[in-house]
Amino acid sequence: MKSHTALAAICTIALLSTASVTTAAFAQTPGTTAQADAGLKTAVANKDRAEAHKVRDAHRHPAETLAFFGIKPNMTVIEIAPGSGYYAEILSPYLKSGGGRYIATGSAMASLSDQAKWGVQSYVPFNATSGPLAPAGSADMVVTFRNIHNWMWQANMLDKAMADFAAALKPGGVLGVEEHRADPRSEKVEGTRSATDGYVSKASIVAAAQRAGLVLEAESEINANPKDSKDHPFGVWTLPPNSWTSPRNQGETPAGFDAAKYKAMGESDRHTLRFRKPA
Repeated sequence: MKSHTALAAICTIALLSTASVTTAAFAQTPGTTAQADAGLKTAVANKDRAEAHKVRDAHRHPAETLAFFGIKPNMTVIEIAPGSGYYAEILSPYLKSGGGRYIATGSAMASLSDQAKWGVQSYVPFNATSGPLAPAGSADMVVTFRNIHNWMWQANMLDKAMADFAAALKPGGVLGVEEHRADPRSEKVEGTRSATDGYVSKASIVAAAQRAGLVLEAESEINANPKDSKDHPFGVWTLPPNSWTSPRNQGETPAGFDAAKYKAMGESDRHTLRFRKPA
C-alpha cells in the first residue's frame, strides 16, 4: 500500500512539473492580442516620425503587429525591403533603447541618418543572387511587410527569400509576415505569374515557409479589413496609400472611376502571420 502511495505521489509531482514547464513555455509565446510594451508605444508615438507614416497607423496597427510578432528591445531584427521606412522609424529607435540591433536590406535610408535620434542601422543586399543576410543563426527576428507578392513574380525568388530568412534566424527565432490577403478567393493568375493583383493566399505563404523549415505558429486579425472587396480595377494599388486611378497610375483615368469609393475602403485586408524556426 505504501509503495502505491509513494508511486502516486511521484507521478503527481512529475505531472505538476511538466504542467509548470508547459505553462511557462506558452507564457513566453505572444498571443494573438499581445500588448505592446512602453518602449514600443513610445517609438510609435515619436513626434519625429514622418507625417506621411503616422497617418497610416490607423490602418497598419504597428504597435499591435510588432507585439504579436514578439518583438523585444534587445533583439537583432532584420527588416526586408523597408521601402519608405515606415517600420524602420519605429524599429530602429526601439531597438536602440534596449541594446538591440536593426538590420535592413537595400540602401541606407537618408531619413534615418541621425544616429543619435534613430539609432544605428546596418544594411545588407537582398536579391536573387545575394548572399546571407547575416551570420547563420544570429537573428532573433526577420520581418517583412507587403513584399511576398513581389517575390512571387520572380522565378524561385520566394523560395530563395524564405531560405535566407531561415538561415539567418536563431533556433526558435521568428519570421513575421504581413501581406495583402487573397483569401477566401483564389489568387489571380496571369500567364505564369500568381498574385498579379497583389493579393496572396495564406496557403502560398505557408507552403513557402515550410519548404524552408519554418513553422506557422499563430495568425492574427490585427490588420484585417472587411471593407476590402478585393476586386479593384488596378489591383491592391487602387487602395490607399497608392490610390492608383489608372493602370500603373499612368495614362487617363477611366470614365466613371470613383476614387472616393476606394479611399473609403482604407488599406487592404491583410494576413498577419508568425512563423518560428524550430529550436
